[in-house]
Amino acid sequence: MLPKPSPNYLAGYPAAQAEQVQRLIEQGQLAEVLQQKYPLAHTVRTDKALYDYALELKNEYLRNAGQLSKAAFDNKLHVIRNALGTHTRISRVHGSKLTAKREIRVAALFREMPAEFLRMIVVHELAHLKELEHNKAFYQLCRYMEPDYAQLEFELRAYLTYLDAGGVGLWTADVEGGAL
Repeated sequence: MLPKPSPNYLAGYPAAQAEQVQRLIEQGQLAEVLQQKYPLAHTVRTDKALYDYALELKNEYLRNAGQLSKAAFDNKLHVIRNALGTHTRISRVHGSKLTAKREIRVAALFREMPAEFLRMIVVHELAHLKELEHNKAFYQLCRYMEPDYAQLEFELRAYLTYLDAGGVGLWTADVEGGAL
């Protein structure tokens, strides 16, 4: 059986940028660059802390977007769906009323990342509360909630490429030192 091809996290970026990331990985410099820019991991470790964090962002930027029912880290998300986060809307009938639940799930690998990367993925999933599709309005909303969204997404994708190439997690030992 053939091995499953690894995802190309930098597909869609200009070839020059992808090649630059690859060179930094080959020269052993990407990890150092990322750790200098993001020295500490965040302290959001539990599902409750993630829910509180997501709810705080939602209340600050998306007051009219409906209630967030759940936010959780998902250990299987990255492996099964090749996704970093998901959003779901579940509608149920309770008597004569229709109720909607909105949930976001974040890949467990975000437990041990810098606060900026966690914020980027939570902002992305919260933006789906208003915009379902990845369109211009969606990305404008992401940049409204996180002005450095595009740069953070690129650097996260560079880090995932580094991990996929056999790199070790950069913030795994920094459980207590980070601040959010």
